[in-house]
Amino acid sequence: MATNIWFWVIFNAFVLGMLILDLGVFHRHAHAVTVKEAAIWSVVWISLALLFNYGLYLFEGSTIALEFLGGYLLEKSLSVDNIFVFVLVFSYFRVPPTYQHRVLFWGILTALILRGVMIIAGAALVTRFEFLIAIFGAFLVFTAIRMAKDDGEELDMENNVLVRMLRRLMPVSSRYHDDHFFTVQNGVRMATPLLVVLLVIESSDVIFAIDSIPAVFGITKDPFIVYTSNIFAILGLRSLYFLLAGVIDRFEYLKLGLSIVLGFVGVKMLTESISGYVMAHPIHVPIHWSLGFIAAVLLASVGASLILSRPQDEVVQVEQTEEGLLLSRTDASD
Repeated sequence: MATNIWFWVIFNAFVLGMLILDLGVFHRHAHAVTVKEAAIWSVVWISLALLFNYGLYLFEGSTIALEFLGGYLLEKSLSVDNIFVFVLVFSYFRVPPTYQHRVLFWGILTALILRGVMIIAGAALVTRFEFLIAIFGAFLVFTAIRMAKDDGEELDMENNVLVRMLRRLMPVSSRYHDDHFFTVQNGVRMATPLLVVLLVIESSDVIFAIDSIPAVFGITKDPFIVYTSNIFAILGLRSLYFLLAGVIDRFEYLKLGLSIVLGFVGVKMLTESISGYVMAHPIHVPIHWSLGFIAAVLLASVGASLILSRPQDEVVQVEQTEEGLLLSRTDASD
């Protein structure tokens, strides 16, 4: 599928059309996204992904379809980590809920482009240098251990590299100016805090992509399947954020589950790659085994979180404002 240019053209035309429909019709005017609206859009994006998966099954067979489903499930679960960051960033900068969708739209649009470039480059490198699969696997194992030991330390917003560069290039206004990223004050062109928020979110997504893209290469080597599963997961990320932002801290054991999944994929990549060099019949983990393991771990971690979760030292609270619901983080003991 990776060699057929029409697959790429049609899929990207579809994505572009959906983004135009999203921004130009449904979110033409800035407004606070409600939980009901987010739930509807979440169903839409998941349904489109499953419909695409069914199309792959009809035209390419069950193996390709399972590879897409495994990649999509993996990317969808790893994208929950992005939601934790979105909550931190929006609450830290007190972004009005009316403007949050605009930030996520442009942030995700840029993420689509960056991930596309990273996937194409990664596929070219893996095709030419097969030993990179083992390196990717070792990196995922390291990432899994780091994630399992994560102490929940917050992002250093003000010392973000992109934010520091922006402040050197131009002044930043002290308040939001509607949903604009730039403004002019006293004849001076300035960035608004909304642009600072966008840069923080963009930089965090690049970090997540470095982890998640090699993980999908552990499920499939087909660049088109890696790309489409990534894109569908990212397209549904905004609605998933607005749906889960108020309860995301309840998923206490999800990070542990994600670390187990990453570790499994990393070990799988290492085992299959190394065995290919030292054994006449290399070890290969069937895709349905991988898919079943990933699904079981994720369901177990979500279930454990809902049943066993404890009050956190810091929780997300929802504050009613004139513009809608504003997320903030407060100490649970208050």
